[in-house]
Amino acid sequence: MSESEYCVLMSVYKKEKADYFRAAVESMLRQTVPPAQIVIVCDGPLTAQLEQEIYRFEASHPGLFDIVRLKENVGLGYALNEGLKECRYEYIARMDTDDISLPERCGMQLKSMRKHNADICSGTVAEFSSDPKDIEAYKTLPVSHREIMQYARTRNPFNHPCVMYRRSAVAKAGGYRDYKFFEDYQLWVRLLQSGAKGHNLAKPLLLMRTGGGMYSRRGGWEYLKCARQMEKFKLESSFCSRREYLKRMGAFCLFCMVPVGLREKLYKTFLRKRK
Repeated sequence: MSESEYCVLMSVYKKEKADYFRAAVESMLRQTVPPAQIVIVCDGPLTAQLEQEIYRFEASHPGLFDIVRLKENVGLGYALNEGLKECRYEYIARMDTDDISLPERCGMQLKSMRKHNADICSGTVAEFSSDPKDIEAYKTLPVSHREIMQYARTRNPFNHPCVMYRRSAVAKAGGYRDYKFFEDYQLWVRLLQSGAKGHNLAKPLLLMRTGGGMYSRRGGWEYLKCARQMEKFKLESSFCSRREYLKRMGAFCLFCMVPVGLREKLYKTFLRKRK
């Protein structure tokens, strides 16, 4: 297998901004170890601006892009499952359509996964609101598999927008399932339960946009209901203890019910590393 034999998997839907989408794709095209395939799932009909960007990328990079078109919006988890069917390579780099990957990201992940025989690898994300040069906070993760297993009992151990995983490991775990807001975390738990090995990089791999309502989406009754579904799954599958479940639900109740401005301050105070 050559170094470049990995696939990028993205999902885009009509509410996303064309200029953000362009920047996200271009950041993957600028990787020091370039991808051999980029799969883009169109989760339902798109705007003319997004279609124009897709056409431009296909025309300028013939043979690199595979476009999967879904007739209606089915949500991130189901859309990614459809994309996984088209991925031709064992290593798959996930990428959201409004973030920016750093140039060395995929090369470092491939090297780390091979060195540590890992099935899944992520790293630090640097968060910004409007200007990618103005980093506000870092979302860090545990590095070793042992640390990841412990951390995963109470928090998401991988940053989904910059995760790389083995296709065979995800297939063995059953792919993504319908856990709104928590499709990734629920899959990681099943991956770890199936014997998959994780290893993270203690380096920034991606610039993540936190504007556009990120903190407002992580609150309210619907988010709390989805969080309970996720925590209940962990408890019933014996991945966490009842004490951890109750502690986690208490934190969710607090974070979900406070005003958006205070929620953002809580996240940046307790769940992020400040610049």
